[in-house]
Amino acid sequence: MVEIVLGLPKGSLNNVKRGNTYQLFIDAGYEVQGYEPGDESYEIEILNDDEIKAYLTRPQSSPVELNRGMVDISIVGEDWVKEESVLSENDIVKIGDLNYGETRLVVAVPKDSPYETLTDFFRANKDRDTPILCFTEYPNLTRQFFMENEAYKEIYGDSIPYCQVRGLRDGDNEKVQVINSDGATEVYIAKGADLIVDNTQTGSSLRKAGLKELETILHSSAGLYAGVSCKGEKMEKAQKIYQQLLGAITARKYFDVKFNISNDSLDDVCNYLIDNKFCSNEPTVNKGSSFSQVNVMIPKNHFPEMLEGIKSFGASSVIRSGVKQYVL
Repeated sequence: MVEIVLGLPKGSLNNVKRGNTYQLFIDAGYEVQGYEPGDESYEIEILNDDEIKAYLTRPQSSPVELNRGMVDISIVGEDWVKEESVLSENDIVKIGDLNYGETRLVVAVPKDSPYETLTDFFRANKDRDTPILCFTEYPNLTRQFFMENEAYKEIYGDSIPYCQVRGLRDGDNEKVQVINSDGATEVYIAKGADLIVDNTQTGSSLRKAGLKELETILHSSAGLYAGVSCKGEKMEKAQKIYQQLLGAITARKYFDVKFNISNDSLDDVCNYLIDNKFCSNEPTVNKGSSFSQVNVMIPKNHFPEMLEGIKSFGASSVIRSGVKQYVL
């Protein structure tokens, strides 16, 4: 028996309004105990799969744990993986996207600022006496993005922005300083920061804080990642876990639809469903003496159109259900 160590994310990726990783595992067929949103425990159990040993992890720490072999696989946002890999190569491998927890990492300034781009900002502030202060949870990505900016290179050349992560300090350009924050980053503007780099889904939280976006550094979503210790049988197990999770995610895009149809109209309605790609391959039919039941899996966004169509053929007793698992 192979044992694989899984890191389950604490925080926004296990929030009912954003990710709810707990519900994803439930929908994928796993019995999970100790990981309910808002009530996570450090003693998590996958009751119906004794090959999985699960731990609670902070997204910021997951890439380090993967690189150190402390967990074999972990669910984490791509932003944190890239933050870890800016200064040094890592052996983290993305097994696959999970298509939730979408966010953007953006540069933001006060909404009444005259700047429209980061280039505008650097050029307007090149002769100031006090250092430019930027607060962020992503100091590595921020410094990299600043150093790739056209105006930064014109003004400061190849110098590296000064960076402070608690007591650690690095970089030779003290005129541009990147300071690590541990959350609630948007409030640092009110405390005197010139700009921030933060993640956002819609930008509403930034607007509420009186900020506006200058530029997007990257787009990110959750994925299942494998670390240095995930080899051989562990990787095979990781792929199986991913396929189960992907089946649950795919199912969220579909409805399971059943309806009755007169046998006189059965062939016509089946051809309609096939021609319009309202079923995977062909409808499932349970034929009766006068009426038949037709069953299809249909993408949610096509349901209104399909419903209108099958009603024109005389469909009745239409039942629409959610889908928990759909393996293509």
